[in-house]
Amino acid sequence: QVQLVESGGGLVQAGGSLRLSCAASGRTFSSKAMGWFRQAPGKEREFVAGISWSGLSTYYADSVKDRFTISRDNAKNTVNLQMNSLKSEDTAVYYCAAALFSAVTTTQADYKYWGQGTQVTVSS
Repeated sequence: QVQLVESGGGLVQAGGSLRLSCAASGRTFSSKAMGWFRQAPGKEREFVAGISWSGLSTYYADSVKDRFTISRDNAKNTVNLQMNSLKSEDTAVYYCAAALFSAVTTTQADYKYWGQGTQVTVSS
């Protein structure tokens, strides 16, 4: 069992930065790939970034590549998402998720555990 709690969301101007954090509980955290997803109003939830259990492999949606960076600290049971050069289209509720597997995956169905989400609002 893994429980996830996101933090770090808020209101920021376009071009600004935010750092999201996800604190995980559970002994299996370090063996699972982790991901960040987001859901904007009226849209389906979409993959943003993923990281393998070791942190050595990462994958990003094209829309955030070169602007967002995912990282993890298995000793602290945390995964982070550094978001730079934010745009109004990045406005969404951001969710942290733990996968069933150790390899990075972009498929939502591969993620078993989900946090409650944190709101990110980018004003233009």
